[in-house]
Amino acid sequence: MELKNKIEEINASITATPVANKEELEAYRIKFLGSKSVIKDLYELLKSVPNESKKEFGQLINQVKNAAEEKFTNASENLKGTEKKESSSLDLTRPGEVNELGARHPLAIVKNEIEEIFNRIGYTVSEGPEIEDDWHNFSALNFPPDHPARDMQDTFFISKGDGKDPKTEMALRTHTSSVQVRVMENSKPPIRTISPGRVYRNEAISARAHCFFHQVEGLYIDKDVSFADLKQTLLYFAKEMFGENATIRMRPSYFPFTEPSAEVDVSCTLCNAKGCNVCKYTGWLEILGCGMVDPDVLKASGIDPTVYSGFAFGMGIERIAQLKYRVTDLRLYSENDIRFLEQFKSDY
Repeated sequence: MELKNKIEEINASITATPVANKEELEAYRIKFLGSKSVIKDLYELLKSVPNESKKEFGQLINQVKNAAEEKFTNASENLKGTEKKESSSLDLTRPGEVNELGARHPLAIVKNEIEEIFNRIGYTVSEGPEIEDDWHNFSALNFPPDHPARDMQDTFFISKGDGKDPKTEMALRTHTSSVQVRVMENSKPPIRTISPGRVYRNEAISARAHCFFHQVEGLYIDKDVSFADLKQTLLYFAKEMFGENATIRMRPSYFPFTEPSAEVDVSCTLCNAKGCNVCKYTGWLEILGCGMVDPDVLKASGIDPTVYSGFAFGMGIERIAQLKYRVTDLRLYSENDIRFLEQFKSDY
């Protein structure tokens, strides 16, 4: 009798269960016709029925199953008719909604291009912390304690430390040369790497200066590295970045961590070096600083300067982007103005 009551209960439930939409139809299918349906449970109960009654109860179960399937089929057909009515009201000639594509930031575009150029000649990419200790940011790079770059007007200091160990004084890094020190400390020559990243200087924000900007610095250390290797590397970079007609010139300069040092200018691509207001009618644009790594810097990082030599260079990504895109105000890079950023959609 338990099985008969169960059959009558399920039969009543089939009749009472609503199937007015797709969600209800799917719930109905799972309950009555699915792999774990209540009707399948009836077949399990049939095993416990005496043999002389199995035929009778088996027929009752089949009737319930057929009723469930019939209702499901009819409901499916009715819902299909509803869908056709709904779709007929759609305007298929109406233009679709366009998904707006984003754009890479111009500084990211230029950084990626610089990395690709140097990757082609064997340079790896190295990264380091933006909060740096005095040793990696200054001392290991041959900055004496009284160097002007250590003054509070140039550097964002976080902790002055104990005054004895340079690794206890912390600041926001002023250049990515600190990453080069870490590479030299943890690698053996030959070393060929570039270090892109954000750096910080305590300067007033204006169209030509900002309290943070981005650099890419390069380092090459091996046996018998010469200034001629440095010049050829930078000439290759200039031609790849600014075009085959680009040329460079090198002017003597001073950096604490290189000797000799030089400033590098590239021929103005805007006027073909004839002179314009961008290059101040000189035909040249300053793009980076460079030089041969000072032996004391090599020694501070555990590299024997009597065996190895090397060169280093550094450039501002904003400066390269300014020359590439003629952006005259540095503040535009950090204001997140959609009107400005949309102009770089094509430069993926």
